[in-house]
Amino acid sequence: MLFVVWRFLLHPNRRHALWMIALAMSVVVLGGVGFCIAEHISLWLGLYWSVTTATTVGYGDITPKTDAGHIIAVVVMLTTIPLLGAVFAVWSGAAAAARVRRLLHMGRSFPEGAFRLVVGMNPVIPAMLDELVKAHNDVVFVADVDPVSVRDDVHLVQGDPTSEQTLKTAQPEKAEHALVAGASDGEVLISVVLLRAAAPNLAVTALVHSRAAADALKDLGVSQTISTDDLVSHTLAKSLETPHAAAMLIELLDSEQHCLDELEATAEMAGRALSSLRNERDDLVLALVHGDSVSLGIGEDPVVAVGDLILVARPISS
Repeated sequence: MLFVVWRFLLHPNRRHALWMIALAMSVVVLGGVGFCIAEHISLWLGLYWSVTTATTVGYGDITPKTDAGHIIAVVVMLTTIPLLGAVFAVWSGAAAAARVRRLLHMGRSFPEGAFRLVVGMNPVIPAMLDELVKAHNDVVFVADVDPVSVRDDVHLVQGDPTSEQTLKTAQPEKAEHALVAGASDGEVLISVVLLRAAAPNLAVTALVHSRAAADALKDLGVSQTISTDDLVSHTLAKSLETPHAAAMLIELLDSEQHCLDELEATAEMAGRALSSLRNERDDLVLALVHGDSVSLGIGEDPVVAVGDLILVARPISS
């Protein structure tokens, strides 16, 4: 047993820590049982003595009086005390090493395949990063923030998001989609211009405050713009008019039973009305996206064309 303990102490790691805890607990229990037999005391007192000895508390109210009791005490002290000390050392060392890696940008491997690129920081970004990771997306985040504040499963490119060199480091040409945000609409405009120059074919969604900024971005060729002022004001207004509208929207966006998806219209779908697709599909067809326009199919029944996108809500299990 002492040989096993010695090997653990020579090469401690996080996996060994679990084995060391299990071994220490086993020694405590076996030592308590053996001590109660050797000293002719109750099992409860034997375990009590073993725990106080292993934790170096040692009240002294129960002490070994037989040769067998002395031997058991030596075994318990020579195994559990160094084992538990090594466990605390491994955990504290791992915590310190993790903090150093985060400060030095280590341990954040760049995604190998397609990823979502998030550029810039504003108050909604941390929660949005959580949602992207929750949906099993690889995420690259470009912002001038403290690395400790960013979760480990997000690859951080620390730097000014309005810097051309910083954006190139994020490899935007390999991204599947990009969301650009910022403390101000001016920062968003600069980042979008630089991003479009670095990756002309990248699909970009911009998060701005005002509608004027959204219109300016459309002039730059960014069709997907979200005005937070418009989004919040419209949602709140509809919530007052229809109390359950906000709850329905949150359920649609944050449900764990289904997810939103965009399906490209096939040749078989072309020429058919949106209502016919709704009637035959198992998932929920929400809207038809044609170019820059989105049609819910309410009051009209748009015809699907090749290249259109069908926005659906589908079960996650499917």
